[in-house]
Amino acid sequence: MPQISYQLYCSRGFPPLKDTLMMLSDIGYREVEGFGGLLDDIDGLKADLDRAGLKMTSCHIGLDQVQSGAGLKIAHALGLEAVFVPFLQPNERPKDAKGWAAFGQTLAEAGKPLMDAGIAFGWHNHDFECVVTDSGEMPLDLIVAASDDMRHELDIGWVARAGHDPAAWVNKYAGRIASAHIKDIAPSGECADEDGWADVGHGTLDWPAIHAALQAAGVARYVVEHDNPSDHQRFASRSFATISKF
Repeated sequence: MPQISYQLYCSRGFPPLKDTLMMLSDIGYREVEGFGGLLDDIDGLKADLDRAGLKMTSCHIGLDQVQSGAGLKIAHALGLEAVFVPFLQPNERPKDAKGWAAFGQTLAEAGKPLMDAGIAFGWHNHDFECVVTDSGEMPLDLIVAASDDMRHELDIGWVARAGHDPAAWVNKYAGRIASAHIKDIAPSGECADEDGWADVGHGTLDWPAIHAALQAAGVARYVVEHDNPSDHQRFASRSFATISKF
């Protein structure tokens, strides 16, 4: 059974954090994944995690912080096992295959101190890295190819949103995936108030096939995510129940 974590970005609209952490602990979660908005008060964050009996095992940290060395300090302070750079703003995204290959190299160089310290490091995708460039090459392929040492976080929901078969992409990157974002897509026309996302197991994705591929690829951590849940307790509990039955 994989380790089940929860991306705290899902609950950004449901403060305070300490209540969210206790809710997750009561459901049965033992791990969470952080994001940049939680990192201003590391001591307070650690206290809230300890109070809820939770461990932050992974975190999304911006490339600028990784490059400055702050990412490594945060990782050590929180005892992180993995760090993922999560996003590029539209104006920051490379325009062609050469640019994406160069970005992959930049990412690998920035993450070397983390990887040297035994912390998994890589990229977390959205859908824009899963659309071919003018040369016919896929940005995510170029990022993954930049370094054999990087271990990435594959977002299943965004791969599907980009029109691809998630299980096939898990197979493609087998051995290079540190963790996966377990995210479901609602049937067409449903959950419009939640941007078309669904609780895991209550959407359209083929989880038996995806889970089988993830297990064959050796992915040991499943991070539950929903970009815009209207009720984070409903989402967290139903998704945990689904994954526990995989």
